[in-house]
Amino acid sequence: MATPGARIAIIGGGPGGLYTAALLKRRDPDRRVTLWERTTPDRTFGFGVVLSDETLGGIEHADPAVHEALQRNFTRWDDIEIVHRNTRRTSGGHGFAALGRKRLLEILHTRCHALGVDLRPHTEAPPVQRLAETHDLVVAADGVHSATREAYADTFRPRVTTHRCRYIWLAADFAFDAFRFEIAETEHGVMQLHGYPFAADASTVIVEMREEVWRAAGFDEATPQESVERCAKIFADALGGRPLRSNNSAWTAFRTVVNERWSHGNVVLLGDAAHTAHFSIGSGTKLAVEDALALTACLEEHADLRSALTAYEIERKPVVASTQRAALASLEWFENLALYVDQPPRRFAFNLLTRSRRVTHDNLRLRDPDFTAAVEREFGCPPGTPPMFTPFRLRGLTLRNRVVVSPMDLYSAADGIPGDLHLVHLGARALGGAALVMTEMVCVSPEGRITPGCAGLYTGRQGEAWRRITDFVHERAPGTAIGVQLGHSGRKGSTRLMWEGMDEPLPDGNWPLVAASPLPYKPGSQTPRELSRAQLTDLREQFVAAAGRAARAGFDLLELHCAHGYLLSGFLSPLTNRRTDAYGGSPARRLRFPLEVFDAVRAVWPEERPMTVRISATDWADGGTTAEDAVEIARAFAAHGADAIDVSTGQVVAEETPEYGRSYQTPFADRIRHEARIPVIAVGAISSWDDVNSLLLAGRADLCALARPHLYDPHWTLHAAAEQGYDGPGALWPAPYRAGSRPPRTGRTDAPKPRLTLGS
Repeated sequence: MATPGARIAIIGGGPGGLYTAALLKRRDPDRRVTLWERTTPDRTFGFGVVLSDETLGGIEHADPAVHEALQRNFTRWDDIEIVHRNTRRTSGGHGFAALGRKRLLEILHTRCHALGVDLRPHTEAPPVQRLAETHDLVVAADGVHSATREAYADTFRPRVTTHRCRYIWLAADFAFDAFRFEIAETEHGVMQLHGYPFAADASTVIVEMREEVWRAAGFDEATPQESVERCAKIFADALGGRPLRSNNSAWTAFRTVVNERWSHGNVVLLGDAAHTAHFSIGSGTKLAVEDALALTACLEEHADLRSALTAYEIERKPVVASTQRAALASLEWFENLALYVDQPPRRFAFNLLTRSRRVTHDNLRLRDPDFTAAVEREFGCPPGTPPMFTPFRLRGLTLRNRVVVSPMDLYSAADGIPGDLHLVHLGARALGGAALVMTEMVCVSPEGRITPGCAGLYTGRQGEAWRRITDFVHERAPGTAIGVQLGHSGRKGSTRLMWEGMDEPLPDGNWPLVAASPLPYKPGSQTPRELSRAQLTDLREQFVAAAGRAARAGFDLLELHCAHGYLLSGFLSPLTNRRTDAYGGSPARRLRFPLEVFDAVRAVWPEERPMTVRISATDWADGGTTAEDAVEIARAFAAHGADAIDVSTGQVVAEETPEYGRSYQTPFADRIRHEARIPVIAVGAISSWDDVNSLLLAGRADLCALARPHLYDPHWTLHAAAEQGYDGPGALWPAPYRAGSRPPRTGRTDAPKPRLTLGS
């Protein structure tokens, strides 16, 4: 925005607002930059601020004077200490830099004064509408309670989520020698302390707990001073008996702010006004500073304001969304802290360190190999064996590693008979090293197919065709198990092949559909008939007959498909089950038919072979199945003899709004594992062997199922072993393929190395 003498208004004098003012004025001294702030630095909320090396690099490039001032004031340390049940575990190599928030604001105030920014402390900004009329640009850095955001809510379309924990931001007059997490298990519930140094003689101390714990402990009725004193008493060991102090501190609940848009005309949001990220990953100030850098750069790079603000959003939104996903994972981990306190101390520490999924097993091996090796030993890894290559037992089946090839529909069967493509698909992945290879959903009747190309087990010929595939796996990939997933499409049947129009009805040749209730999947879909009691009995027997054929076909494991809106899933969800008989209404009644099917199948499935159940742990829709419901569903199947729960999500209703992201479904598996006390298979955007190792070692899953990575690379598991330098019983290369067990060389390696660098 190269407007000569442009007038810029900034609302809010936090780090983001001040740094934006300094950058804009420094880049163009002719700009008239005015900043309004209601308070002063001595009344700032919070105490310490943590900045990453990446952020500092951006500051150094943009304004060396600010960078130098920050460097002179930083407190640096490397360790994280986790105190859990009187046991302290330390992990090093992390690298932190922090300074006092008050000192940061003083540095930025000084820089703004030196550059000629018009600072107006103790002054309420004029209404944003008036500023927009009298200025070329208005930057709203007015925080989580942004009045600007509310004034233009119809444009910004904010979503503000208030979370389950209460926390208070305090300080101690001494310096911790590490980033410290301490867990207190009190008579009222679990509480936690987050502490870190920000000066040679001062530390930030945040005390946090669930809302119900906070109330049970009486903090809702305590005075501010009583709260400070009680927190110091609860965490006396961490504080060495020292007191805590407050600075206008009050108990609050964290609010996650997300905006669909960040600009309206010449008004733009920045920092907490646009987005928030939970303090447990220390990114609030970092994001605001990075916003300021990006906004300033975009204004320089684009001739008109509209293009600049659009570019700013395009650049920052993906970065912020990624950080918010990590922050939400961290926040929810602490919300559910009580689930993990019974873990052994080292596993608990590893779980805490990897909670946001940004720190992983491989990161920690580099940062602190001794700590990570100790966690691996506690997990049971033999020397030199990554967690993913440790065996796991389900009933009479021992899996040689923890990798599962997830069910993937091929839509390529003829009359329900699997053909050569199924043999090649499943056979190749069995040769590729996974411990368990799963079929696609195999249908129990012709009417139970999703598409005309779906495979079945409702005829003897289909059973014989499957036997050909299981024989190949057992003979050519010894040690690899193959499992069958049995299901019925319900209201999602009679549709086109996926690549011809997913979930779209067939143009002709449709077959009638049945479901728990007569509800079409989406507008234009066929309306199913509600199943009568007699039809339920017939359906149950279809599952039983298919299970018998599966046993004779040689499958090692059977999974009952109760997810993704197919027939059995349709009974479980209140959004798809509107029945008024004994099979609808309460959760127990909605469970009744799926459990009847499970019991009938388990009765004919060989005793030594395991059975698992795939569920959708959330419908991602209001009024649908919740994470709490999923735990009860898992408990019910466990009580009936399920050996593991395969935890997926969604695809139950067309109007779902999933929260996609890396490993986005694993928190549901984690919760079921710890609350229902049953092994779980985690699925959902698990894309790397590092993810698998991290999830297993943290105790969030027992097995990990991957689909797309196995489409990209049928030998994904064996390649994961090679990349980690592992050669053992958990990843055996087939004899004809052993020559490929090392990555091929991709370039010349015999060139002489340069020995001298000559100056000009």
